[in-house]
Amino acid sequence: MADDFDTGDPTAMDRAELAAALHAHLAATEELPIDPTANRWLGEAQAAAADVADGSAPDAVVTKRARQVVRLLESAGDLDNDAAARRVDAALTVARELVARGDSD
Repeated sequence: MADDFDTGDPTAMDRAELAAALHAHLAATEELPIDPTANRWLGEAQAAAADVADGSAPDAVVTKRARQVVRLLESAGDLDNDAAARRVDAALTVARELVARGDSD
């Protein structure tokens, strides 16, 4: 099954677009067969991303949630699914961009 998606250029996105993209990448993993242990980490990361997905949260909250997502995704381990791994990689890129922007404010 091909997982064709455009990750876009995170550096060209505004904070609201990044927050929405972060949640979209993680939500896209919901229906994929993933190792159950890794799936728990992804579920927590998705919940943190959902908190800021609408773009209305203050910048400090977005940065805090993005940091949580990075920590959770880095702890997920082997997903046992290539499509999910690509989405998680894209989510990590987006989350790290959000953190970098928050750290530079």
